[in-house]
Amino acid sequence: MKRKLVVVINGKGGVGKDTFCDFVSEKYRTLNISTITPVKEIARRYGWSGEKDKKSRKFLADLKRIFIEYNDLPNSYAFQEYKKFLEGDKEIMFVHIRECQQIREFCQRVRKDASNCREMQIEVASLLIHRSGIDSSQEDFGNDADDHVEDYQYEYSCDNNGSLDEFRQASIEQIDRMIADKFPSLVS
Repeated sequence: MKRKLVVVINGKGGVGKDTFCDFVSEKYRTLNISTITPVKEIARRYGWSGEKDKKSRKFLADLKRIFIEYNDLPNSYAFQEYKKFLEGDKEIMFVHIRECQQIREFCQRVRKDASNCREMQIEVASLLIHRSGIDSSQEDFGNDADDHVEDYQYEYSCDNNGSLDEFRQASIEQIDRMIADKFPSLVS
């Protein structure tokens, strides 16, 4: 039976979320997406040039919130990518989601879908990446998406406080732990 792990990953800007995903992809076949992607594509068409300053982060967060309220574009995009993931050969899908309510809704939707699936075992988990010196008390990004990252009750967390090699090892160990927890029959 095929097994698929969906990991909702989050953390403050600059903590190493993409680096974590890159390290995991050295051992597993992964897919890495973000719910902000369709919003960024629209913003680029109309003048945003990729800046990551506070003004741009607030603009993207506000635009994403508007799309969530209007037609749930970010979640619809993530769920379409999830469906493609199920059909492909990737083992782990990382979904970058900032907003707590959106994390809850996406995880619930995946769990509901997984409960109806008989051909494969699908599990979902949430993961917060931490890094010393980057926490909610030290920087205010000026938007709810970035400023409330740590308000969610994540199942797992991983610290990025050492060297790059130490973070590589911590990343692989963390994902191995998640797989062992979610798919205990693989370990026995």
